[in-house]
Amino acid sequence: MTVKYTKNFLDKLENLFASSEFILRYEKGSFKSGYCILKENKVVIINKYYTIEGKINTLIDIIKELQFNPKDFQEKKNQDFLGELQQTELKL
Repeated sequence: MTVKYTKNFLDKLENLFASSEFILRYEKGSFKSGYCILKENKVVIINKYYTIEGKINTLIDIIKELQFNPKDFQEKKNQDFLGELQQTELKL
């Protein structure tokens, strides 16, 4: 799968998080993006000042690190999209 650095592609990634047990938040600050667990709530925090390309690359890295399973998603389009993402390697 080719990663497209567009708002539409970012929306698809955000939809994956919306369908998962993780909460995706964009916060301002001078911190490195990543994910954390706060008080048993699974929260992913992304720097809101990142470019679209930075947000997309970070979300893909986090999805791979969290090892989302396509079978955990009810919607077929999310399952297919995640399956394609898991086969994608970012070339930085």
